Amino acid sequence: MIIGSKTHPNRQNNMNSKPTRELRSAREIKKMRAAGLIVWEAHQAAARIIKAGVTTGEINQVYIDTFDRHQAHPLFLNYGTPPFPAETCISVNEEVVHGIPNDRVLVDGDIVSVDTGCRIKGWCGDAALTHAIGEIDKTSQRLLQVTKDTLDLAIKLIDHETQWSGVCKQMEKFVNDAGFHVVEELTGHGIGKELHEEPSVPNYYSKEAMMSMDFDLRPGTVLAIEPMVNEGTKEVGMLDDEWTIVTADDSNSAHFEHTVAITNEGPVRLTGPPSDKELESMPEWLQDKSQWVLW
Repeated sequence: MIIGSKTHPNRQNNMNSKPTRELRSAREIKKMRAAGLIVWEAHQAAARIIKAGVTTGEINQVYIDTFDRHQAHPLFLNYGTPPFPAETCISVNEEVVHGIPNDRVLVDGDIVSVDTGCRIKGWCGDAALTHAIGEIDKTSQRLLQVTKDTLDLAIKLIDHETQWSGVCKQMEKFVNDAGFHVVEELTGHGIGKELHEEPSVPNYYSKEAMMSMDFDLRPGTVLAIEPMVNEGTKEVGMLDDEWTIVTADDSNSAHFEHTVAITNEGPVRLTGPPSDKELESMPEWLQDKSQWVLW
């Protein structure tokens, strides 16, 4: 779930001060990995049913079932004002983020972004990805690939930059060079014991924004990195439900996210796929790696 929206009072940044954050120990990061694996498993379970003819409400139920099985607390349910009414944000086509699951039926040609998070034993994980429903047009295919590649680029650059400004500047250039636009009114965020912690994690660069939002890339930092990329204009608005963010020109939007820990050995995707050892304790249906959805 995204913060930093100028279009929602609950997600405004403090533009007058530099961000502060807590650095996490290796032991704490290991605890966050447990939450990240549950989020990853929930996304895999949902991917098995996401197709034309399925409703966004039915997709949300998969996440409820997964979190219940692990006795994990869904982070999005009842978050904010008005309280968010579901365990996932499911956003279709021109919906950028924070779409509310309901009885909408997916059809061939749709793209659908699913964002979710949970807390287990006091620690949080948060991740999102965008799915293609059946055959989608070539521009939408490229939009999904560019957005996923932007997330991959950001994680890779953590090893090569000392400040977040060096990362987000290259993220924005990569998107713009592809002919798309980064959403500026929404950002990623720090994450740990709470879903939203400092710092804000912008996907774009401006000197003005970096005066308040830049931060150094130090081991122990844990970030929810989540580029949101629009096919058309970067501008967005909010629907009357006071949650769903949509593109201003009704063009499609894509969203990919991982919870990422910066360690002495480099960046680690805490919501990424399991190691072989981690996989041993996971459900039988996950043992076939060829069926995994990877991002």
